[in-house]
Formats: sequence, C-alpha cells, structure tokens
Amino acid sequence: MHHWLLLSIVVAVLVGMLLPLQALLNARVGALTEGALFASFLSFAVGTLALALVLLVTRTPLPSMRTLTALPVWLWCGGLIGAVFVFCGTLLVPRLGAAGMICLVVAGQLVGSLLFDHYGVLAQPRPVDAMRLLGALLVGVGALLVLRPWQAG
Repeated sequence: MHHWLLLSIVVAVLVGMLLPLQALLNARVGALTEGALFASFLSFAVGTLALALVLLVTRTPLPSMRTLTALPVWLWCGGLIGAVFVFCGTLLVPRLGAAGMICLVVAGQLVGSLLFDHYGVLAQPRPVDAMRLLGALLVGVGALLVLRPWQAG
C-alpha cells in the first residue's frame, strides 16, 4: 500500500475518532450554558478563529472579493450543512449517546455518498453495485446493534 494512502487512512480514522468527542464537548457546553444552539455557535466561532490563525501563520493567499462573489450561491451551502451537523450533534448526543449518534450519521453519510457517487453529483459517476450495497447494509446493521432500539427505555 502506498505510504500516502496509509497516512490518509490513519488521519481519516483519527479525525473520525474526534467527531464524537466534539459532539460530547458541544453537548456539555450546551448543558452548562444556553443550550445546543449557543454551544454550536461557540464551536463554529472557535473553529473559525483557529482556521483564521492557520491562514495567517501559513500566509495562505485569500481569494479576491470578485472571485468570492462569482461563486454560485449553492456552493456556500457547505458551511450551512456543517452548522446543521454541529447543531444536530450537540442536540442529539444527550438523547442517543455519542456512539448512537455517530453510527446514524455514518449510515446517513454512506447512503448519501452512494447516491451522490451513483448520479455523479459534483464528480464522475461511480455506479452502485452489489458489494457497495452490501457494505451499506452492514453499516446499517451495525448502527442497529449499537443503538438497540428494541431495548428502548
């Protein structure tokens, strides 16, 4: 396996391990302050400041206002989707637990990814086949085993 691929896999797994911690931290901030909406705002504000600092330290050139205003409006939805994710994670972790919430998010990401790949949304189409469907089904079964909704209570 190429070392960049291996490093990419390790980084992706490590970042993935941080997502439930982010949701737990945000949920605790929400519980100790004014709720999930404020905690989500605080999380985005801290993240924005951190990224601004990295931009300054790395001296990354910023696009011109002309370039930014020429972008299609729908491209700005990435930030909106991120805000919805952080808010929903902050709201749902106390109800579902970190593992349950992350399992459901991963299941949703997989279904969405299969659809986006299949229809070539913003990339070359990658048709869904039996193996990819089996993988998605296994993720769904895994989410059910983690959540155990039949033991609600």
